[in-house]
Amino acid sequence: MANDIQKYRMVCTLTFGDIYGQIVVWLIVIFLSLASALALWSTSRQIYALAAVGLIVVLSLPFLLFAFVTTLLNHIEFKPIDATESTRTSPVNIPKPKTAEAT
Repeated sequence: MANDIQKYRMVCTLTFGDIYGQIVVWLIVIFLSLASALALWSTSRQIYALAAVGLIVVLSLPFLLFAFVTTLLNHIEFKPIDATESTRTSPVNIPKPKTAEAT
């Protein structure tokens, strides 16, 4: 069974465009909650304004996290490795960072 696991490579195909809509919806929720807080803000209802913002943010966070996690899980693929490929090689050539030099 351990040899079967080594025959696959996990690849994440998630891009920013996949979560862009979720970020836009989240920003709309935040701005609407701030607008409702501003509408409720007065000398006698300040606590209601803060409670409204807190309630909206706290209740929307689980939905946001669920959307992000399910989107991420939907973009994880397990691809079989060819016999010629090594499990140590990376499919993407990542350049090594350059060290800082004094001028």
